[in-house]
Amino acid sequence: MTISRTKKLAGVAAAASIALALAGCGTAPEADPTDDGGDAATDFKACMVSDEGGFNDKSFNQLGLAGLEAAADELGFEIATTESASASDYAANLDNLAAEGCNLIVSVGFLLSAPTVEAALANPDINYAIIDDWADNDFDGETDAPNIKPLVFDTAQAAFLGGYAAASFSETGKVGTFGGAKIPPVTIFMDGYQRGVEYYNEQNGTDVQVVGWDVETQEGQFTEEFAANDKAKQVAQGIIDQGVDVLLPVGGPIYQSAAEAIRDSGGGIALLGVDADVYETDSSVADLLLLSILKGMDVAVQEAATEAANGEFDVTPFIGTLENDGVGISPFHDFESLVDPALADELEEIRQGIIDGSIDATSPSSP
Repeated sequence: MTISRTKKLAGVAAAASIALALAGCGTAPEADPTDDGGDAATDFKACMVSDEGGFNDKSFNQLGLAGLEAAADELGFEIATTESASASDYAANLDNLAAEGCNLIVSVGFLLSAPTVEAALANPDINYAIIDDWADNDFDGETDAPNIKPLVFDTAQAAFLGGYAAASFSETGKVGTFGGAKIPPVTIFMDGYQRGVEYYNEQNGTDVQVVGWDVETQEGQFTEEFAANDKAKQVAQGIIDQGVDVLLPVGGPIYQSAAEAIRDSGGGIALLGVDADVYETDSSVADLLLLSILKGMDVAVQEAATEAANGEFDVTPFIGTLENDGVGISPFHDFESLVDPALADELEEIRQGIIDGSIDATSPSSP
């Protein structure tokens, strides 16, 4: 599908060249599998349990697994994975991995927090890491088990850039968003997105509206699950029917249902991806993607697994930000010639402002 735009301009090379493609938190550490006893790494086993989205979601879970596989490929250790069909599977899946002799167990997602804490307390000799949560279920400011490493991301910063780009691209003056579940790792995207739209309005004297979320009331549209299904499509369609021409679905594979709704509506609506660069992970929707808001789960998992395999596991939380490239935005890919040629420079200026604190891109869910 080709989206016809009055903003289509020739010779726009800058947009992709300085688009904030995710590089991860620096460079993943190189490790020598002969350190600390020769075959230590090959005797190591790292494991991962998915949330209900599964490892083929082309986004959240898949990106986390890619990081574990990268570490295993580099160091030569064994990995094992288990998928959760529903929340009722989390505790049993964690117990099964512990029984399999895993030295490191990575939980993918906020929803696994309580079961991961319980498993870590029951297995103090196993290292744990959890994506998108502090494992602080009693909210006392400390991780609830001494052997859990939180892997968290200030995605409001990257989503702010995505919201600004969406507002710049919109011709209807309305952009939309919806989430899979009303939990902090989802709403943080939606908060940043709306903040970015509001900043665009402040800077340009416009009044682009956000449909599907209100950062002040923390209320909006959710599917209440992370699945590409009719419910997700209906929620997307309801937002499309309100006149949006850019749509941000936040919740793993629910973007696939949003893409179906866009195509059924006749097109002319751009899609934003989350977590991974969805243009690269799912070619079936590549033609719809303005950009993706990136979260470096792969790099965070790779670093945690590498540390654990080398006997250097550190429970100090990983916090991904724009400054350490733990979050970012993808290139515009096929939309490069459709965006305002000034947008790339504006996004870079905003990025620096967020980093130095002169631009507020915080969310109630910021780490």
